[in-house]
Amino acid sequence: MATRNVVILMFDDVEVLDFAGPFEVFSVASELSKGHRPFAVSTVAEHPGAVNARNGLSVNPDCTISDCPPPDILIVPGGQGTRKLIDNSAVINWIKDCARTAELVLSVCTGSLLLAKAGLLEGLEATTHHQVLDLLKELAPNTTIIENQRFVDNGKIITSGGIAAGIDMSLHVVGKLLGTAQAEQTAEHMEYQMGN
Repeated sequence: MATRNVVILMFDDVEVLDFAGPFEVFSVASELSKGHRPFAVSTVAEHPGAVNARNGLSVNPDCTISDCPPPDILIVPGGQGTRKLIDNSAVINWIKDCARTAELVLSVCTGSLLLAKAGLLEGLEATTHHQVLDLLKELAPNTTIIENQRFVDNGKIITSGGIAAGIDMSLHVVGKLLGTAQAEQTAEHMEYQMGN
């Protein structure tokens, strides 16, 4: 079985748990797998150098959008920084390009705004942080917006609600790809209560 590249987009003012939650889930799932590493997790930013996440956490992404491994699973987290990225054509086009070949495209919180801007939510169902549901409706008028749900799985495109919901979505994806037992083992190791 091949190792899937899980690539997490990083940017200034990214919400910490939006990226750290999925990072932990996919990393722990790999760590707990016997004899096979199902996921290789890396972080990517537009430019080299540190990214300043919310509340002052400095993170050094592994690579840039021009030299990162092609993602099998692309994760677009949220946070205040998404508002600037909506108008960043280099990042939006990179998301579009990755989505063409990726097996799965996931968003956490307001990361869904970037998927909407990239045209990836057309005709689908989606969710986001409860405080920006109206903004998502504006950006994605042909998308059915789902409220009060931790995540929405359209098959290839999966969106999650705010912040901690990214952990639920990531555990769901582990279960989808590796089986429920693997997802439950990962959640147990993390002492996290699974649910949707």
